[in-house]
Amino acid sequence: MKGPPLVPSSEDSAAKGRNRFLFVTIAGLALAGVIVSAVSLERHYAKSATQFCEFGEKFNCDIVNRSEYSTVMGIPVAGIGVAGYLALFVLATFWRDRIETPNRLLGAAFAGLAFALYLTYIEAYELMTWCILCLSSLALISLISLFAIVVRIRSAKA
Repeated sequence: MKGPPLVPSSEDSAAKGRNRFLFVTIAGLALAGVIVSAVSLERHYAKSATQFCEFGEKFNCDIVNRSEYSTVMGIPVAGIGVAGYLALFVLATFWRDRIETPNRLLGAAFAGLAFALYLTYIEAYELMTWCILCLSSLALISLISLFAIVVRIRSAKA
């Protein structure tokens, strides 16, 4: 009976290196998501107008961040974003070596993407106003989801 090799092959090392790069990329994108969501959360509670995010009536973060859709069961959507991106960061850094991480990472990324797409629908068809911060978050979670797919596929091959 032949067991696993005691010394990793160069292919194993190369695959781990590629996955490490993907995990670092996901972690960086997740940190960017934390920042964007934190700014959105601050703007949710702010009393003043957001100068950097207002481009007329079609682009206005204040309308979106302070609308009736900006909370879920009393929790600000931006706060949910901060927590979600922090979870993705933890998965991509501290838990990246766990066997179940690729599946959890993909599931969390897809859940975040689904939520972001729902919120984008709200912006487009209910509020009819766009939020630059929200669109930035959508771009970040889309990239994280794409990279999570690649991580999952590579882990399945290993």
